[in-house]
Amino acid sequence: MQDFRLSVDLAGRYQRLRDLLAGMGGLVVGLSGGVDSVVLAKVAHDVLGDRALAVTADSPSLPRRELREAVEVAEQIGVAHLVAPTAELDNPEYAANPGNRCYFCRSELFEVLDRIAAERGLGWIAYGENVSDAGDHRPGAIAAAERSVRAPLKEAGLGKDDIRALAAHLGLPTWDKPAFACLASRLPQGTPVTPERLAQVEAAEDLLRPLGLRQYRVRHHGDIARIEVPPEDMATVLEHAPRLVAAIRDLGFPHVTLDLAGYRRGSLSQPLIVGIGRP
Repeated sequence: MQDFRLSVDLAGRYQRLRDLLAGMGGLVVGLSGGVDSVVLAKVAHDVLGDRALAVTADSPSLPRRELREAVEVAEQIGVAHLVAPTAELDNPEYAANPGNRCYFCRSELFEVLDRIAAERGLGWIAYGENVSDAGDHRPGAIAAAERSVRAPLKEAGLGKDDIRALAAHLGLPTWDKPAFACLASRLPQGTPVTPERLAQVEAAEDLLRPLGLRQYRVRHHGDIARIEVPPEDMATVLEHAPRLVAAIRDLGFPHVTLDLAGYRRGSLSQPLIVGIGRP
């Protein structure tokens, strides 16, 4: 890999992160497989050794490819790693898919991580929130605050660009990995989250991945599968349209559309009243 050198300012924030983790003494890191959590797990392992444990939450909202990649990257960086099942779909408040759905998902995740930390004698749990997340609607951050979950990347002053630069410096394969959200984010608010709908979305997106696309979503609108890709990738999708349409129809979507507005992060989000964790 290319030699990615850190600026003086970023080197200082990196050292701040190391110092924060050293002061924690031991922790469980929620490892989703995205660049933020991978950097956090890598640095925690570098600083704390076997006092750092990475845990990947496994449920129908996590694509199998993402689970495989999380297992592979944990092995590569050498951090101790567990895959722990979570049961957020069993919670009717989560399954109803309200605007603060992520609150219930994170609450389940942090409860599982807290139990594992207690069993292992590790004093803290942490996740990959960073300073670039400020201002976003993040019900999960409310769940974290309620349970005293640490966000060391944020505490060290690291933003998205910093974290990608640090990941490249550390030789991590995820340094340029596109942002990912759970499969439940493909369902419009108010559409119940079910294993069947999540499986439909995952299977449809697996049909797009071999086309060489880096950023793509299949939004679930009942009988309609709405494909989002960046405008520059639309020609690729259209080139393969007959095969894609046939295969996606076989998954239970009578209608398959390509969104001409292109990929947008959180395109299913609606205006929300922010301020409390629960409805």
